[in-house]
Amino acid sequence: MSTLSVREAVYYSAHLQLPDTMLASEKRAHAERVIREMGLSDTMDTRIGGRITKGISGGQRKRMSICIEMLTRPRLLFLDEPTSGLDSAASYHVMSHITRVAAREGMTVIAAVHQPSGDVFDLFHGLLLLAYGRMVFFGTVSNATEFFTQSGFPCPHLRNPSDHFLRTINKDFDEGTMESSKANRKTAAEATNILTNAYHSTYSEKTANEIVEMKGMGGTSFRRKEQASFLTKLLVLTRRSFLNMHRDIGYYWMRLGIYLGIGICLGTIFYQVGYSYSSIQSRCEVIMYTTALVTFMAIGGFPSFVEDIKLFRRERLSGHYGVMEFVISNTLSATPYLAVIAVIPGAMMYYLTGLTRGAEHFAYFVATLCMCTLLVESMMMIIAVIVPDFLMGIIIGAGIQGMMMLNGGFFRLPNELPKPVWKYPCYYISFHKYAVQGFYKNEFIGLSFPSDQLIEANATISGLQVLKERLQVEMGYSKWVNLAILFGMMVTYRMIFFVIVKIAEELRLKLRGIRFRRLK
Repeated sequence: MSTLSVREAVYYSAHLQLPDTMLASEKRAHAERVIREMGLSDTMDTRIGGRITKGISGGQRKRMSICIEMLTRPRLLFLDEPTSGLDSAASYHVMSHITRVAAREGMTVIAAVHQPSGDVFDLFHGLLLLAYGRMVFFGTVSNATEFFTQSGFPCPHLRNPSDHFLRTINKDFDEGTMESSKANRKTAAEATNILTNAYHSTYSEKTANEIVEMKGMGGTSFRRKEQASFLTKLLVLTRRSFLNMHRDIGYYWMRLGIYLGIGICLGTIFYQVGYSYSSIQSRCEVIMYTTALVTFMAIGGFPSFVEDIKLFRRERLSGHYGVMEFVISNTLSATPYLAVIAVIPGAMMYYLTGLTRGAEHFAYFVATLCMCTLLVESMMMIIAVIVPDFLMGIIIGAGIQGMMMLNGGFFRLPNELPKPVWKYPCYYISFHKYAVQGFYKNEFIGLSFPSDQLIEANATISGLQVLKERLQVEMGYSKWVNLAILFGMMVTYRMIFFVIVKIAEELRLKLRGIRFRRLK
């Protein structure tokens, strides 16, 4: 999370990964020790930074990621380009520290490294050299130079062996090499073929025999280390997410400012609509515009949702927590901010326009606004999982909302909607229908307005008549049922998000299995 400091990011991760048997002070001390070991003492309290604010450098981010993975001292540690973005000195210090910890804790480290320095290269015990999916060499580092020499590609004196290996098998520049080099110089593609054939004829059988021997020796039984409990993870994730939402101006605060500004505009344009016959239409317009504004503006938080989903996937892949903890913590941390967004601008719009007075009426108005925003955010979370692109996700979310709004019962009355598609099923799955009709019931029940008919003097029309005859509102249930339906839809959307993530994980595992079997 870009709004957290290095200390906070590692500390929260320690609370997620380390067991509850450790005291909070012990977890904090362990986190700070790992940070110092990675040479990040000077940036402990610097925020990571992101799309809005500048923070730590790319190399420091890489080291912070390594800190998080090193917290539990795992038996098997995978590192993808741990030295990228680091200078030669930092690369050596980071890798030498990892080597020392691995030796002390009995860890096995598998690292993908591009062009390591000579000092870093000497720290590795084994080497797997790949060229475009083909295995060129697999064995000890000490045997690699000898293998290249025997195959006709000796390493020049004083050259870094890793540079020589990569230069020999990198065929990206073969065309330029053929034009500018001597005629007897072999291309990288030819060198790769020679080395691959040499390895399979000389080393592969020996390596296979060694693997068989190691299998026969048995090994240390592996048991997953104890982690924090479900409740601890839930509380830590909620606290971390709440802090991130508080510090990220684009998450809720910018929306709140826009709501306040537009609330003033709406309140002054529809100031004290009164109780005339024409106020019926004005009240409907205020209700529909407020619903549309609050729900449409919720799309603005989509970039932050995408960042949260990326972090979730990364931490989920490392086994830090499950989908359920993420869904519940996200809901709990967002609800207070959505309540603020609903109460403050909602009160401004509600009382400036002169909607029905009363604590119950206002409480229902605010609760429905809050529930609508939660519902839209749930929908945008689903979109963020399927379409993890800022622009495309916002466009898709706006399109879905626009379609639902058309079926909300304001622009086209329910009985006038074409029955195929638009009424069945779109009208009944549109959350705008339940929000708007709940608002209508909250507003019109108990009111009366002068009739526009001149047949009888002092004739009035009741709010119930407006609901039934003019607005075609379903009166078989109360407004609280509408709110309950919105709550149920919000829960359903969160469950759909949960199921999609689970299905995506299963599909990813199956695809990897198919790909692995093909390689075999």
